Amino acid sequence: MKPQDLAGLIDHTLLRPDASFAEIDQLCAEARAHQFASVCVNPFWVKAASTALRGSSIKTCTVLGFPLGANLATVKAEEARLAIAAGAEELDMVLNIGALKTGLEQVVAADLAAVGQVAQSAGVLWKVILETALLTDTEKRLACRLAMEAGADFVKTSTGFARAGATVEDVRLMREVVGPARGVKASGGIRSFADALRMVEAGANRLGTSAGVAIVTAEVPAQDSAPGGY
Repeated sequence: MKPQDLAGLIDHTLLRPDASFAEIDQLCAEARAHQFASVCVNPFWVKAASTALRGSSIKTCTVLGFPLGANLATVKAEEARLAIAAGAEELDMVLNIGALKTGLEQVVAADLAAVGQVAQSAGVLWKVILETALLTDTEKRLACRLAMEAGADFVKTSTGFARAGATVEDVRLMREVVGPARGVKASGGIRSFADALRMVEAGANRLGTSAGVAIVTAEVPAQDSAPGGY
């Protein structure tokens, strides 16, 4: 696999709180140039990104309950409605991490359902961020199952704002739980073509990264042509 082969899997991401309009515009231009799957921006920038990408096949993605997942379900659902109205075509929501760790499965399920109903009614793809660095393996499996039951299209490893991001082990675990019918998005700490390829080989079919351009334009050393473990 060549670096450019990964372009269609990349959510070209800019979620820094100090991101400017000029940077969002550049993000969209880069996405057009390399034909990334989407750009992923904070809700405030959805309209600007959607306008910049008009006429292209590149989706506008945004985040909900980000980055903590601790918003009320009704707030996340309203975020989803407003984002879709502004032009969002994909939604990445952070589940209620604290509720999951407390064993409040019905609260987590309701949290997921609130956003899922909005996304499904609008025909918008939605992903559930687990924040795997904060969960045990048992909790990761439970989160994947709850996301599937709610109808999520993807489960996603991380926000990029926790103590660690995606790992090969977590991607493999998530793929094992969701099977081939749902997507797995690896995000957080993916900085090179070698990083990205390892995630894909572990089962990821979407990659969230702010290093998309560096990944797809990489010169691949011989030792990276068949990478091993993470």
